[in-house]
Amino acid sequence: MSPTAASPEVLASTHRPRSPERVVGATALALGLSVAVQNVVVIVTGSPSYASPMSEVLAFHTEHRAVVAVAVGLEALNVPLLLVLVVGLHGLVLRRGGAGVEGSRLALVAGSVTAAVLVLYAVLWDGVVLAADGLRAPSPVLEMVWQLHAAAFALAMPALGATLAGAAVAAHAAGLAPSWLRPLALAGAALLVLAGTASLAIADGSPLLLVGMPGYAVWLVWLLATGVRLVRAPSR
Repeated sequence: MSPTAASPEVLASTHRPRSPERVVGATALALGLSVAVQNVVVIVTGSPSYASPMSEVLAFHTEHRAVVAVAVGLEALNVPLLLVLVVGLHGLVLRRGGAGVEGSRLALVAGSVTAAVLVLYAVLWDGVVLAADGLRAPSPVLEMVWQLHAAAFALAMPALGATLAGAAVAAHAAGLAPSWLRPLALAGAALLVLAGTASLAIADGSPLLLVGMPGYAVWLVWLLATGVRLVRAPSR
């Protein structure tokens, strides 16, 4: 046999398509890691909260344009990853007999809404940077764009909560995620929806935003735990 020749078994394994489970799992891991990096970048650089004085908001967005550019760039990555994830999850549920299909349909619709609101959130964050350019003191325009940016984030939370709830129910029913994740995810989803009902107050700087933060953390846990489970799962 020639040293460059490959056996039929090797050729078959080389051309074997990637399993849908691993593709969806890799997407979940990529989304979870991207969201985690995005938050670390924002937290480490001392991003102001929505309750911070406008002078701090102005100072941060004047001095840290690159940080916002990175965060918004990662959001541009998160949006297609989220859409691929919910579409892929729905496909896996159908491949496994349709158990949990109502949940995957909810995740598909809610995930699309979440992606749309996150686009608005990111665009308004760009608007904050542009409105802050050249200012020596906060302006009414800067304050309005900042508050709209906060309101968009608040309204993304109930959509994300519905996405998390639907995905968790579907993944559990189809045997795609560990059983302990379902009750944790449903609790986190409830917190996200509850916090989102206070979007006007959050836009005005209310600490009610903190109600949804545990749910946001649960979303990350669900992405990473489910992603690992799917990447390691045999194809069916």
